[in-house]
Amino acid sequence: MTRRKNRTYTNEFKHEAVALVTEQGYSVPKAAASLGITDKLLYNWKVKFEAEQSGEALSADERAELIRLRKENKELRMEKDILNKASALLLKETK
Repeated sequence: MTRRKNRTYTNEFKHEAVALVTEQGYSVPKAAASLGITDKLLYNWKVKFEAEQSGEALSADERAELIRLRKENKELRMEKDILNKASALLLKETK
């Protein structure tokens, strides 16, 4: 028994597929058939794209920035904790 491989699609392909439906007036089943993908997949891309456009969901760039900022925030909190502990030790030694 062979395993089915999941295909991956570029963001550009996804946006162009959704544009067929939203901008050019194709029906989802017709656009999906012409692109060789399933209706469900195209519906999912359409919902995700519309959520990003309305601001309900994060875009890929926003998600990447959020991850970077969370990592930076964690590092800064650790540095702050280290400085607080070091200053507490110095204060204790001077007494």
